[in-house]
Amino acid sequence: MNSKKVNWFFLTTILLHFLIVVLMVVFRSVFTLGIIANFIVSSGMILLPALLFLAFSGDHFVEAVGFHKIKWSSVGMIVLFTFLTMPLTTVINTVSMFFVENAVMEISGQILEIPFLLAFFFMAVSAPVCEEVVYRGIAYRGYRKSGTLLQAAVLSALIFATGHMNFNQAAYAFVIGIMLVFLVEATGSIWASIIYHVIFNGYSVCIMYLSKDILLDDTISELPSGWTEQDSLLYGLGVSLVMATIMTSIAVCVLVWIAKNEGRSERLKQFWTTRHNKKEKMITIPLIVAIILSIAYMVTDVILYKIMV
Repeated sequence: MNSKKVNWFFLTTILLHFLIVVLMVVFRSVFTLGIIANFIVSSGMILLPALLFLAFSGDHFVEAVGFHKIKWSSVGMIVLFTFLTMPLTTVINTVSMFFVENAVMEISGQILEIPFLLAFFFMAVSAPVCEEVVYRGIAYRGYRKSGTLLQAAVLSALIFATGHMNFNQAAYAFVIGIMLVFLVEATGSIWASIIYHVIFNGYSVCIMYLSKDILLDDTISELPSGWTEQDSLLYGLGVSLVMATIMTSIAVCVLVWIAKNEGRSERLKQFWTTRHNKKEKMITIPLIVAIILSIAYMVTDVILYKIMV
């Protein structure tokens, strides 16, 4: 797949999302999607179109996605890298919550109604694997054929972010998307980003279920006496900023070690120095249309939420 096909694929997934939303509104009196069906549909909406586009391109799946072996010592450091970058994503998530609602917390009640193992499978195994195969595998490698590594990283992170269809997740998904591309290039394998994504989501699911009583009981106050919700967010932001500054610096060192361990140190340097010989357009009309549609959807969602609340 090249960048043009990746852009058409992304537009297809956005149009599918709109179609499903319209069908749910039209037939809401007949059926509603439960949380498990929602998980399945969400993963299917990105994975199936991507596989179809890949099949028509004639590319070999394993090579197109990048399922290559990585050293066990690197796996351990990827786990460490994941936890070291969590404070940074917390900062971005907290900042976004000053403007929009936390998307995951909004549906936490529905998630907590299903058994932990089911939630863990769909949120921490199925979704991460599907998203990594599509965004860091097929999409990133498609963009990489047409431009520089950095350009490919930014565009793949952009469609990963806007593909979440809400501003809250889009904010930190963009940064995670960039970090995951660096991991993929540091190891030469999609397994690196899958490991990161599974651990990141798995940790969130575990925290959600461990906090189940607090999340489901509106009478339990998490705020100190006299504090507003914004006071709590500001305090959390301050603590997270300090942690993020220190731990992200260490994470960069760990990333450099991983690349050196895998014999790919020069590959990371190519993010800043390499220029691709091909002059194929990476930003095409399908991509522009898809991003406009996804942003319009997110804006509408925020407006409707404000009206309903």
